[in-house]
Amino acid sequence: MTDTAPSQQSITLGDGPLRIDDIVRVARHGARVELSPVALDAVRATRGTIEGLANDTVPHYGVSTGFGALATRHIPVELRAQLQRSLVRSHAAGAGPEVEREVVRALMLLRIATLATGRTGIRPKTLETYLQILNAGITPVVHEYGSLGCSGDLAPLSHCALALMGEGLVRNDDGEVMDAADALAAAGITPVELAEKEGLALINGTDGMLGMLCLAITDLRQLVTTADISAAMSVEGLMGSDAPFAADLHALRPQPGQARSAENMRKVLSGSPIRDSHRDKESDTRVQDAYSLRCAPQVAGGVRDTIDHAARVAEWELASAIDNPVVTLDGRVESNGNFHGAPVAYVLDFLAIVAADLASISERRTDRFLDKARNHELPPFLADDPGVDSGLMIAQYTQAAMVSEMKRLANPASVDSIPSSAMQEDHVSMGWSAARKLRRSVDALTRVVAIELITAARGIQLRAPLEPAPATAAVIAALAESGNVAPGPDRFLAPDIEAAYEAVVDGTVVTAAETVTGRLN
Repeated sequence: MTDTAPSQQSITLGDGPLRIDDIVRVARHGARVELSPVALDAVRATRGTIEGLANDTVPHYGVSTGFGALATRHIPVELRAQLQRSLVRSHAAGAGPEVEREVVRALMLLRIATLATGRTGIRPKTLETYLQILNAGITPVVHEYGSLGCSGDLAPLSHCALALMGEGLVRNDDGEVMDAADALAAAGITPVELAEKEGLALINGTDGMLGMLCLAITDLRQLVTTADISAAMSVEGLMGSDAPFAADLHALRPQPGQARSAENMRKVLSGSPIRDSHRDKESDTRVQDAYSLRCAPQVAGGVRDTIDHAARVAEWELASAIDNPVVTLDGRVESNGNFHGAPVAYVLDFLAIVAADLASISERRTDRFLDKARNHELPPFLADDPGVDSGLMIAQYTQAAMVSEMKRLANPASVDSIPSSAMQEDHVSMGWSAARKLRRSVDALTRVVAIELITAARGIQLRAPLEPAPATAAVIAALAESGNVAPGPDRFLAPDIEAAYEAVVDGTVVTAAETVTGRLN
């Protein structure tokens, strides 16, 4: 989601685990990836181990046997190259809409990173060719459906492996769909003929769901800060109190996320003439603000802490080498279950839950602005001429529709499991599905917060001649540069919503507030 491009300095594999921002830099912003000499040495060493098993009379899974429920078949030497090709071709069975380019690039990078650990037994040539494809901006066409989040993201990774073989469809660096063989030839890349164990090594990992988790964490971190800004603006525009955001109150409940959100709201509300206009005013009979205003830091703070937990899980996964079988540090080739996506699937579902709740409280604040009985003397629906004009009435409908959808998307995918491969793979994580629905939820949350920003901006301007806080004024000015957030007669509203959405996506809203507040959490 985030458009702001970080440094394009290249990333070197083999110098330590990837970080979440490394995934974003490569997947979203096209940073180049290199292999360290240490990584190549490790790959060469473990490839020797695999080649030593190739002629062994004892069957070794993925080297001289079939796969999944067909692992009981011993494959003769002359059929083993075909075994690897057949694995990739048969498993490239995705269906449905095409997956986004950034997701495929994240998936490719993560598989390359695992291959570069030297724990998979792949040949250096195969790894280097895969890396050439990524750096050339060639993106295999991957489809929505095909992964159960166990035994790896099999179908998505197989579509990528197919391109490595010079087969299937890809998009070139210009986004044009073409045959993989033609795209590789145009980039001067020779397709690979897979050897023992390589097909399995290319498709056996949690890379798709992990890549989407890293992207979502990055987007949600910016979104929760934006939501703090929109919440503060709503408090201001609804003549609410900033007293519940005092640091000593939040110290009484030392949840780290809520303290950070409360601090953000204090900074945004600082110096507000609107707030000062009703501070300690006897005519204001309200003892407490509604929960959607008063409890904003507690909800956003819980979201923050959940994101931090998800980031820890992602970092552990980024430090992993996932394959089956895997070459251990002491040279054994062992079957294992590390490809099971449960740890990643759980936090993907958890993030969808908190995203839905953050959207829900945002929508409640918007609705409060539009209700004359609760908006403290603003016009109904913030309309210019209520009755003739509908104001922002239907913008809240749009918000409500998205929040309702997000609540459905919060239903966890990870509690489901459908057995596959003739009951050999009898429990799966559905982590890919959890990641796909989280992406939709993150996009919806972005739009919900954008509508709250529009609503708060209009409500605050209707408080004139009272002036808003300096940070609020900076945000309203930034929103006004790309869309219309001023009060006035009804107009075509969808473009203004889209403009506000883009201002959230590209970080304009946070940047504008920070010109006044300094760095926000």
